[in-house]
Amino acid sequence: MSASTGKGEDRGGEGGPQVGGLTTGEVARRLGVAPTTVRTWDRRYGLGPEAHTGGRHRRWTAGDVARLERMCAWTATGLPPAEAARLALSGEPVSAAPRRRTSEGAPQSPARGSSRAGSGLRLGDVRQECRGIARAALRLDAAALDDLLLTAIAEHGLVAAWTEVIVPTLQAVGRNWETSGEKYVEVEHFLSWHVSGALRRTAPPTVADRPGATTVLACVPGENHTLPLEVLSAALTERGVPVRMFGGALPVESLVAAVRRTGPAAVGLWAQSRTTASRPLAQHVAGMEWGVRGARRRPVVLTLGPGWAGQTVAGLARPAGLAEAVATLEPLIAR
Repeated sequence: MSASTGKGEDRGGEGGPQVGGLTTGEVARRLGVAPTTVRTWDRRYGLGPEAHTGGRHRRWTAGDVARLERMCAWTATGLPPAEAARLALSGEPVSAAPRRRTSEGAPQSPARGSSRAGSGLRLGDVRQECRGIARAALRLDAAALDDLLLTAIAEHGLVAAWTEVIVPTLQAVGRNWETSGEKYVEVEHFLSWHVSGALRRTAPPTVADRPGATTVLACVPGENHTLPLEVLSAALTERGVPVRMFGGALPVESLVAAVRRTGPAAVGLWAQSRTTASRPLAQHVAGMEWGVRGARRRPVVLTLGPGWAGQTVAGLARPAGLAEAVATLEPLIAR
């Protein structure tokens, strides 16, 4: 979590007291840019902190950050960085920028709920980190996006980062893709790929199998949206639960074979679409048995994802989200 809140004192890199404020890394995360970008704007255009203090670690006040936000907003309009910096330093409001025109020639107002730095993604009142991640994704800035995602996971924990930061951003990008003629489809793919990479980079080592303790995770046949299962796999691994992840569109025969070979305590079946969710498949897996006569076991089956909405399978759990899925699965595993 952030060490400085802008109140009281913080200790500088050389041991002396420093006034409160944000570090360069914290500012970069808020803006959705790489820390090197913030330092470059400081060095080239004089957009650094107005108050200079002793020590190596510079602190940014609310006024300093507002100036950088204007810089982000002006560059988002297409201005060269030098001109954007001049306007940011002058205090010129971004609302004074000429509005783009539609194909009919009518002025186009900024979208309601747009982020202050002009990302164009309607994020509403979600965490500041969402705005930063959205800006980095919109710019296709791989380095900044990786840094922001890894920081969110480190500071908030995997479950909270996914639920409160990553999912709202993914949903915002998805909404813009649906309403803008697929304008943001490359942003959605780019963001999803980097989220998947961040999950792999932060996941702890794979947990060794324990008899009767494994959880099998798979997308139902025809379903390729693996990201929610990837984060569930990582969250369970964090908690010492052995997981066998089979990814997207696992054929029925392969799913049955995997369940028979692993003898799992639980099976999670993900369906993003109602067209892929299969009640008979879930019932079949839930009815599978193994073990010696008189002590045969069946897996607990979880139907995961929006595809199962309206297709409730009697006797099978349907967690509403990541936290609930983890809470359902963790007690099933004998430690």
